[in-house]
Amino acid sequence: MTTAIAAHGSVTKKPFGTMPDGTTVDLYTLKSTSLEVSITNYGARVVAIRTPDRTGKVANVALGYDTLDDYLHDPSSYYGAVVGRYGNRLAKGQFTIDGHQYQVPQNDHGQSLHGGTHGFDKIVWAAKEIANGVELSLVSKDGDMGFPGTLTVHVKYTVAGDALHIDYSATTDKTTVINVTNHSYFNLAGEGSGLILGHEMQIEADAFTPVDAVLIPTGVLEPVKGTPFDFHKSTVIGDRIGNDDEQLKLGGGYDHNWVLNGPNGVMKTAARAYDPSTGRVLTVTTTEPGVQFYSGNFLTGAKPGHEGHLYPKRSGFCLETQHYPDSPNHPKFPSTELKPGQTMHSTTVFTFTTQGK
Repeated sequence: MTTAIAAHGSVTKKPFGTMPDGTTVDLYTLKSTSLEVSITNYGARVVAIRTPDRTGKVANVALGYDTLDDYLHDPSSYYGAVVGRYGNRLAKGQFTIDGHQYQVPQNDHGQSLHGGTHGFDKIVWAAKEIANGVELSLVSKDGDMGFPGTLTVHVKYTVAGDALHIDYSATTDKTTVINVTNHSYFNLAGEGSGLILGHEMQIEADAFTPVDAVLIPTGVLEPVKGTPFDFHKSTVIGDRIGNDDEQLKLGGGYDHNWVLNGPNGVMKTAARAYDPSTGRVLTVTTTEPGVQFYSGNFLTGAKPGHEGHLYPKRSGFCLETQHYPDSPNHPKFPSTELKPGQTMHSTTVFTFTTQGK
């Protein structure tokens, strides 16, 4: 389905549904001159991103659902959500701070994934409209999912021109770990339009973090040169995804963290995706040190998404800007510790443009 995009920036709000406990959930639509983004405060999720192709035809390029109930009945896809308190994986759900070992839920083959069984993706965030966007906030109490410290998190979504800006900040009253990211799935041909294996991907990274059998980093930073993980040049995603490569077999495809070139905390290009069929281009810039490129290997197509579309295996991809998985257990990785008196800041920008054939 195509829609018109507003000529001027605006923010609108409407009801999106009601939680089982009676809490109301809203849907915010942010419009700029060339972009329309829908955000819900359930899981601080991106629900839809509507942007034109090279001919001006507008389509939604983000996988997701049309109703709150659909999100409530899908505990594992994380469509569009802000995941935390620790996005990605923690080995055995364990980490140590100042000599004290903490245990968080093991919800992924004995590991902790995306904050545990009731992470930030399953919380109704407080929301308020701001200029060109919406600010979402939550307070995660000391001991929530086993994590130490009362953590206050703010996520600001704003649109300007052809870009969606995501600004994260957090403070704590006790030393803790934090790794928040957005888990949007993209299909630049339009959600529900088929597989993303024909898309091209470019990742600004000289190395990646290989994983073990349960997708926990080994601690090595492995050069991408000469491997199927080398995306220095724009490369068709499907070209090497089936190669006889141990890391691809472990991930079922691409589901790895790339070590971005450039310093942590400074805005830099992480990745650029391109769909030749529509000309749509997604450029991701971030202050984070890593990006998880996930090729939708565990999508099943079992549950209809937007407008009844099915999302089978590899019908969407994620570019999750982040600190590295399992960082608290790898002292040489950039630290994810947050101490009282400090403020965690992180920014990621998704920019949508087009190019000709």
